[in-house]
Amino acid sequence: MVENPFNVTIKVGEVKRAEEFSEARKPNMCKLWIDLGSENVQSAAQLLYHHSVGELEGKQVLCATDLGEVNIAGFDSQVLTVGVPGEDGNPVLVTPEKKVPNGGLLY
Repeated sequence: MVENPFNVTIKVGEVKRAEEFSEARKPNMCKLWIDLGSENVQSAAQLLYHHSVGELEGKQVLCATDLGEVNIAGFDSQVLTVGVPGEDGNPVLVTPEKKVPNGGLLY
């Protein structure tokens, strides 16, 4: 087994539900409900620059799971959904190339 070289745990999860998050101060935010295999979590993410709510549902995503919880406009965000900047500097999701089991660890 390969050891995790990161200082944070990153797991694969599947977005079960997504909604626009107009109450948030930052633009293009969404609320995500994610299945990590052994647990279900929530995430607030600024993904609507490059992704639609409908496109996010059913998509597998990578989540940093041990950064703590933050409350954003009344919504508890329990994990950080991992993205990288697109050409415009706005977040683009990092996703597995192929379907993998939910809860799998990045190593």
